Amino acid sequence: MTRPGDIAGNLVGPETPLLEAIGRMDAARRKILLVVDADRRLLGAVTDGDIRRGLMRRLAMEAPVREVMNPDPVSLKTGASDRTALRRLQERGVTLAPVVDAKGRVTGLYPDAIAPAQARDNLVVIMAGGRGARLAPLTQTCPKPMLKVAGRPLLQTIIERLQAQGFGRFRLAVNYLAEMIEDHFGDGSAMGAEIRYLREDHPRGTAGALSLLDEPVDGPMLVMNGDVLTRVGFGDLIDFHTDLQAQASLCVREHSFQSPHGVAETDGPRLVSLREKPTFRWQANAGIYCLDPGVLGRIPAEGVYDMPDLLGALAAEGRTVGAFPIHEYWLDIGRPPDFETAQADFRALFD
Repeated sequence: MTRPGDIAGNLVGPETPLLEAIGRMDAARRKILLVVDADRRLLGAVTDGDIRRGLMRRLAMEAPVREVMNPDPVSLKTGASDRTALRRLQERGVTLAPVVDAKGRVTGLYPDAIAPAQARDNLVVIMAGGRGARLAPLTQTCPKPMLKVAGRPLLQTIIERLQAQGFGRFRLAVNYLAEMIEDHFGDGSAMGAEIRYLREDHPRGTAGALSLLDEPVDGPMLVMNGDVLTRVGFGDLIDFHTDLQAQASLCVREHSFQSPHGVAETDGPRLVSLREKPTFRWQANAGIYCLDPGVLGRIPAEGVYDMPDLLGALAAEGRTVGAFPIHEYWLDIGRPPDFETAQADFRALFD
């Protein structure tokens, strides 16, 4: 059997808060957490999907990880052959499994090596035409997606992250200083990708450029803003969208804010309730989407059209619009402080 290797970062206790577990999952090379007791005996396993289902149930971030774990994960005995290991993993439809000794204590994780990403033929459209006015003066002579984070353009990092997850067909919607983007990437062949351009003759919003697609789109397509730095699993988004049989799906990320003041609810001159420094939570649009080709006909040929216009219209008609919760690192680089944060975070999270 392949040597399991060091898995200390994959081990958590059953009472570990969900927020801490999410951080451990994001940092782990192998995307599985093994829930163990004080003697390192296996109690359960937590996958990325388990965490997302917990988020969709609106579990509190303080909830213990045992509330989302699978208490009966597939496991392998120390010394099992590769043939036995592969058969057991295939029977359960998994690719990772804890290795345990005769007393049920975790000794490793099988396999040590991660299989290459599944090739995906889905089209990816990246919106890269905005002016980035809030980042001026940095964007006066450079389009926002071409600003360098850790020495290379943000848009290049986005494309490379997608390539690492099996995607290779890209369409870049360009307008402001478009020639800088086109000169840098060309047709994508230097990166081992296929890159073409949707050239806006005027700003079209976050969805309008989709009307410029002049080719058949056979399956779900990814659409994302060109100013997002993230470690989200894009293939997981497509699988979620497909399983839900949605017409469109968007990534959402929970944000919270604790009021520095007590909040009073009133009815005219009467106090109804008083909450001391409450925490407000909401799901923010993360600027990453999955669309079925059938919705492209809704995009007007002219004028500004934003993704909320499209998703809102679909939802109002009773169409299925998925909300895919993300817990991975995500940063919308819209303001100078965000740009500084990206520089500080990059080497720890993406190198």
